[in-house]
Amino acid sequence: MLEQPAGLAVGVNPLPGPQSKPRILDVGCGLHKYPGAIGLDRNPATAADVIADLDRPPYPFRDNSFDEIRAIHVIEHVADILRTMEEFHRLLRPGGRLVIVTPHYTDFSSFCDPTHRWHLTSFSFRYFGPDHGGFGYYTTVRFNEIRVRVQLLNVWRWLGLEWMINRWRWFRRFWEHYLCFVVRGKAIEFVLQAIK
Repeated sequence: MLEQPAGLAVGVNPLPGPQSKPRILDVGCGLHKYPGAIGLDRNPATAADVIADLDRPPYPFRDNSFDEIRAIHVIEHVADILRTMEEFHRLLRPGGRLVIVTPHYTDFSSFCDPTHRWHLTSFSFRYFGPDHGGFGYYTTVRFNEIRVRVQLLNVWRWLGLEWMINRWRWFRRFWEHYLCFVVRGKAIEFVLQAIK
């Protein structure tokens, strides 16, 4: 069952003009929808404006409908990450931004929630860019990596390791290869840009 937010006709594709606000979709918005965004969730007890099963795209919006999509602690719950990323790509305008936050796979919260299906690293979404390791042929969807930011537990942040991991990509790779089960990650924020 799909519900429409007041004043939003499903399928309408108004891209922002010079004086309009960016159109933002908060996927899996839960109870705390991002201010000014259209909330999409499968649970009617949330702050969602539109109710839809996130595992059954297409979502009820036209292509290129949004300037930004936010998926905060959502991607680890979906049934098919490739299909979900393809749907995000479809909904974003060319150059639109995708913000994903997910637990780092070494964080306790990644495994203590039984609804988490995926446990990701800070390099998991390179698959959708030019550095896909030769396996990019499973999808034609492409994103530029704008920023990846790893959050560590407070003790490691205070010691400056979080700054080092986020400052140098080579150090982040070294940390994930050799140190992350001692210096555990907490969360990862990805900011990606849709290539169309």
